[in-house]
Amino acid sequence: MAKLSQEMKDMVASQQSFHATVDKNGVPNIVPKGSTRVVDDETLAFTEGIGGATYQNILDGSKVASVVVDRETVSGYRFIGTPEVLTSGEAYDQAAEAFEKIGMPKPKAVILIHIDEIHDLKPGPTAGKKIS
Repeated sequence: MAKLSQEMKDMVASQQSFHATVDKNGVPNIVPKGSTRVVDDETLAFTEGIGGATYQNILDGSKVASVVVDRETVSGYRFIGTPEVLTSGEAYDQAAEAFEKIGMPKPKAVILIHIDEIHDLKPGPTAGKKIS
């Protein structure tokens, strides 16, 4: 598995992340997820609230590509990973409690993204290159 640097963790914590999946026919789907967070050095997570296309694509076996970009520093990363769906347990219960506090219904799931690859999105000669 690829490991997140502190810079990557800070960027995920402070910037909007987008997550891409594909359906069974190869049609792409990309969505912002404000709940994206770092779990550990090798894992990201987001809370799946409504169970739309992203959730269905993951249930159908799609990998996930997650992107975070800081427009001010013109820097960013793409994380490609294998999702794990959690519908119970401590991580799910914490997400459900957080949703309840803001008046939202229980989420469908918490999605863990076990990071397989990391790509640099900074402009220049390393743009798009696998770095981990």
